[in-house]
Amino acid sequence: MGYRPPEGAGTARHVDRPVDRRPAFCGSPARTARSLALAAEPARFWRGGAMATMADVARRAGVSVATVSHVLNGTRPVLPHTREAVLDAIDALGYTPNSLARSLVTSRTRSIGLAVSAISNPYFTEILQGVEAAALEAGYSLLIADPHDDPAHERKVVQLLHERRVDGMIVAPSADPEDLIGYLRRHAVPTVFLDRLVDASVTEDSRSSGDASARLSPGVPWFDQVCAEGAAPTGRLVGHLARLGHRRIGLIAGLPGLSTTAERIAGFQEGLAAAGLAHDERLVVPGNSESGGAERATTALLALSEPPTALVTANNAMTIGTLRALRRHGRSVPDDIALCCFDDFAWADLFSPRLTAIAQPSRELGAQAVRMLLERLAEPGRPPRTVRLPCTFVHRTSCGCPEEPDLAEAAGRTVSSTPSEKGIVS
Repeated sequence: MGYRPPEGAGTARHVDRPVDRRPAFCGSPARTARSLALAAEPARFWRGGAMATMADVARRAGVSVATVSHVLNGTRPVLPHTREAVLDAIDALGYTPNSLARSLVTSRTRSIGLAVSAISNPYFTEILQGVEAAALEAGYSLLIADPHDDPAHERKVVQLLHERRVDGMIVAPSADPEDLIGYLRRHAVPTVFLDRLVDASVTEDSRSSGDASARLSPGVPWFDQVCAEGAAPTGRLVGHLARLGHRRIGLIAGLPGLSTTAERIAGFQEGLAAAGLAHDERLVVPGNSESGGAERATTALLALSEPPTALVTANNAMTIGTLRALRRHGRSVPDDIALCCFDDFAWADLFSPRLTAIAQPSRELGAQAVRMLLERLAEPGRPPRTVRLPCTFVHRTSCGCPEEPDLAEAAGRTVSSTPSEKGIVS
C-alpha cells in the first residue's frame, strides 16, 4: 500500500459532486495515521527495482501529472472518482512523495518550528502534545527546540529553526525577548507567541515609525498571541482563601519579566482588594518559576514575624518547591498553612491533601497556536490577534475545605466562560 493523502484535493474541469479542498495529511485521524505510517516506511520499488514516480502514478490512474500533484498537495479540488483512481494508483505502486523536491517548487516545507522552554514541565509537555496533534492533522511536521529561558540561547535556536526553512514558528518567549523579536521582524518570520505575551507595541507594523528593518521587509509580520487567562483565575484563588477566613495570604510569584508573572501578581492584588484585604508587599516573593526558587521563597515567607496562613503558588514547578520547604520546616498542609496553586497537573490529586488548583487548557493552547499560525500563513496581511483561553478552578482539599465524596471527579467552576479575542493595540 502506498502513500495516500487525505480526502479531497486535486483538479477537475467539472465539479458536480462534493469535493474537499484539504491538503495532504488533513483527513480523518485514521487516514492521517495511515498516511504518516506509509510515509515513514522505506521507499518501495517496482518494475525491476525502479522507484515509482509521479508520472508512473499519473499513467496508471489515467490522469495528468498535474492532477496527481493537486491530489497530493491539496492545491485544487478533485472529483471523488478521479481522486480515488489516483489513490489506488499510489497504493498499487507504493509511491511516496519527495517532500524535499516539493519544498523547492512551492517554497514551503510544511514544517513548523516550536521553541518552548522547560519542555519537561507537565504544562509545556501538554502544550507540545496539542501543537503536535494539530500540526499533524494539518499535514505539518514539527521541529522543536528548548531555549532554556535564556535570551541569547533563544535567539540562537530560533535562528537555527529558521535556517531549517520552517514555514512559521510558535514561540514561548523569554523574559527579555527583544533580540528574538528583532530577528523575527527582520526576516519576516510568521510567528505566534504562546503562553507568554510580548508587549503590544512591539507587535505592531512599524513601517510608519521609520524602522529600517520594516522598510526592508514590506511583509513585516504582525505577531499573533495566545495564552490562558492569568489575572482572574489567580484572584479566584485569593477570594476562595479569604472566604475561608485567611487574612495573610502569600504569593510565590514567577520569573520577573514574564507576562504570566505580571498577570498573576495583578490578579493576586485584585483578589485581595475584592476581599477587603490590605496588600503587604512582603508577602509577594519571586520563586523564579522553578522549584528551587520556590523553596527559598517559601522559607523567606515562613521567617517573617507574621508569616502567611495561606499560600498561592504561581506555577506547578513552584508548587513542588513550596511543598518541599513546608515539609522541611515541619508545616502541615492545610492544618498549619493552606495552599492553592496555579497550574493543575496529572498527579495533583495524589498528594495528601489533594491540591486545589487552577487548570490551564494546555493542549487547547497548543492547538490554538497552530490554527492561528496556519491562518497567518494563509492570510499574511490580516490584523494581529491576541486570544485568551479560560481556565478552570479545580476544588480539592489543600485549601482547607473538607473532603467531599465526589470531589475528585468534580471539574470545578470555569473562571472565564468563553475565549476572549482582541486586536493588539499600542
